[in-house]
Amino acid sequence: MVTDSTAYLPDGIADRLSVRVVPLQVVLGGRSGAEGTEVTPAEVAASLASWVPVSTSRPTPAEFAAVYREALDGGASAVVSLHLSRELSGTWDSARLAAAEVDAGRVRVVDSRSAAMGLGFAVLAAAEAAAAGGTPQEVYDAAVGTAERTTTLFYVDTLEHLRRGGRIGAAQALLGTALSMKPILHVREGRIVPLEKVRTISKGIARLEALAVAAAGDRRADVAVQHLAAAERAGVLADRLRSRLPDIGQFYTSEIGAVVGAHVGPGVLGVVVVRH
Repeated sequence: MVTDSTAYLPDGIADRLSVRVVPLQVVLGGRSGAEGTEVTPAEVAASLASWVPVSTSRPTPAEFAAVYREALDGGASAVVSLHLSRELSGTWDSARLAAAEVDAGRVRVVDSRSAAMGLGFAVLAAAEAAAAGGTPQEVYDAAVGTAERTTTLFYVDTLEHLRRGGRIGAAQALLGTALSMKPILHVREGRIVPLEKVRTISKGIARLEALAVAAAGDRRADVAVQHLAAAERAGVLADRLRSRLPDIGQFYTSEIGAVVGAHVGPGVLGVVVVRH
C-alpha cells in the first residue's frame, strides 16, 4: 500500500500496516519542506495567521516511481496507491504517470475523491485487507468501497485561504455573503462545494454534529474529527458525536496536517463519517 501525506493516518498505523507515505511539499515564505517531517501544522497555522505566503506542491512522478519499484523489487506482487482527490491536487496524476512508467499492470492508482481522513479511512481499509492476505483486487475494492461510503464535512472561519489556493470551485458563490455568515462545506465528487451557512461557530458545531449523525444513520460508522489550531472546538464536537452515535467503530480526533491546513486555514473543524 502506498498513499500520500494528506491521509493524516493516526500515529504508528502506517508502520504497523506497512503503508508507504509519499510526502507533499509545503512552502512557507521562502522555506520549503516535506509535510509531516519538515513542516508542521503549527508552523502553517502561525504563517497563515500572519498572512505569510504558504503554498504546496505535489510529489514528482519520479518520487512515486522509486517507491513503487522498491515495493515490487522487495517482493510485493502488486501495489495499490491511494491518493487525495485529483480535483484538489496533481498528486494522483503524478502517481498515475509513475505507475505507467513502472508497471501499469501491477501498480493500481486510486483517486479517493477526498482528503485528510476522507482519504485515510480508505487507506486503512485497503491496508487491513492487504494484511489479511487479500488479493490485489480485494485491496483495490476495499479502498474504492470505503471511499464511496465516506462523507466529509467541514466548517471554516473564512473562505479566503481556499479562494487563494483555487480549491473552492462552486464555493465561490459564498464569497459575496455577509461577513457574519460562516460556511459549512462538504466534498462531493472530489470537489469542495458549499452546503450551508451559519452565523456562529457554536451553530457550526451543532450543524456538523447533526449532519454527521444523519450521514451515519442507524448503521455502524467510523468517525474522525479533525481541526487546525482549534482543539477546543474539536473536543466539543467529538464529545457530542460519541454521545449521539449509537454504534461507533473507529473514532479519531486529530489535527490536520500542513498541506490541507494551508488551504483551509486555522480554525477549520471537520468531521469524516464512513458508513459500514
